[in-house]
Amino acid sequence: MIKLLNILGEAVLPQCPAPTQNLELNTKNRDSAIKADYIKYGPLNVDEPGDYWDELAEHWDTTVRAAKQSLCANCAAFDISPRMENCMPGPLSDEDGRLGYCWMHSFKCHSARTCRTWAKGGPIVENTISYEWQERQEENN
Repeated sequence: MIKLLNILGEAVLPQCPAPTQNLELNTKNRDSAIKADYIKYGPLNVDEPGDYWDELAEHWDTTVRAAKQSLCANCAAFDISPRMENCMPGPLSDEDGRLGYCWMHSFKCHSARTCRTWAKGGPIVENTISYEWQERQEENN
């Protein structure tokens, strides 16, 4: 698990990811994920998805029904651990789902959405796993 040292040499856990605390950075990262052809985060409005699910199903060569089962809510990079809940600056849930953090693309994301880089195996619900994702991300930056 990632540990930082304070000025006394004591081990401390890392802070919240910057996008959870900085609206401008979060918006920049989210907008990039919406526009990037290899990501295509969406649909922007889950009540008015347009042809988002049709296009995603075609991209993945599957059915719309199957594509709709591959959501941020069950993605390996979707973090809803207790420590991440504490990082979020406001309400976490609405009638469509909940807010979490995407370690893959570094922004607050909604469980009812998805993207082309979806990976089976989530969500992240344990603090230790959340810290491991943060450590890997910091090592790669």
